[in-house]
Amino acid sequence: MQADLSMLAPCSVCPRRCGVDRLAGERGFCGAGKDILVAHFGPHFGEEPPISGTKGSGNIFFSFCNLHCIFCQNYQISHEGQGNPVTLDELVDMFFSLEAMGCHNVNLVSPTPYVPFIAAAIGKAKKRGIGIPFVYNTNAYDSVDALRSLEGLVDIYLPDLKYSSPAIAERLSGAASPAPYPECARAAVVEMKRQVGDLVIEDGIARRGLLVRHLVLPGGLAGSRAVLAWIAEHLGRQTSIGLMSQYLPLHRSGEHPVLSRRIRQEEYDDLVSFLINNGMDNVFTQELDSAPLYVPDFGKEQPFGEGGGKAR
Repeated sequence: MQADLSMLAPCSVCPRRCGVDRLAGERGFCGAGKDILVAHFGPHFGEEPPISGTKGSGNIFFSFCNLHCIFCQNYQISHEGQGNPVTLDELVDMFFSLEAMGCHNVNLVSPTPYVPFIAAAIGKAKKRGIGIPFVYNTNAYDSVDALRSLEGLVDIYLPDLKYSSPAIAERLSGAASPAPYPECARAAVVEMKRQVGDLVIEDGIARRGLLVRHLVLPGGLAGSRAVLAWIAEHLGRQTSIGLMSQYLPLHRSGEHPVLSRRIRQEEYDDLVSFLINNGMDNVFTQELDSAPLYVPDFGKEQPFGEGGGKAR
């Protein structure tokens, strides 16, 4: 199965539609070009329980990202582009390596710039009989057209619905008009829900469906209540939600005064109460003191201190 690379020249793979010719070696806002860049792959235990399970989620961390969040904990790969090129067949081999390690799934982290390659790679792996589901782990700044190319290939969508305010999204992540983050991300998540439905868990492990994440920011900057209310209204109160408390003031957080501190327990507890009071019970929570455990160092062979390896 060959990759359909027509989205890359001119590039229209994400809502920015920056129009560069990636096949000719040009790079757009995200930094990605004609190669698939991977920084690390291996079992990961920091996802929600039905994703990580007991044997880990098989995470593949792609380099570069179409958002430039000033507080990004993965900035070494998302902004600086640390990583190594891999071929389509090498990517498929990674999928099977993760399955052989016993991982519950293949978890594609920051996949958006590489959708055409990923669609082809998953297609090849499924033809070869891979037996674990594929997780599309994204910032939700995805094109509906690109997502449609993944229908029938991705089993689990894991978007982080980040903001309710276009202005905040532009200030903190560089997501500007004419493709405002909230509008584009909501359309993307609705498409994800159409494709896979609500999260299906069997024997404690996610097999298919949608799990929406939301990272709580200090001082209510993310507009969390509005994000969660939108989920309830447009996706349903039964929607599985990962309410993340792992924010740390990293990278360029000092550029915004509110981001110079961690979130407070009462800020997080208020949102948990909001969910419960609105009949949203399928919620996965985090302990605030666990936040440092989620910070990787991609300068090390094992960024999270666990199995796996850098792409070579």
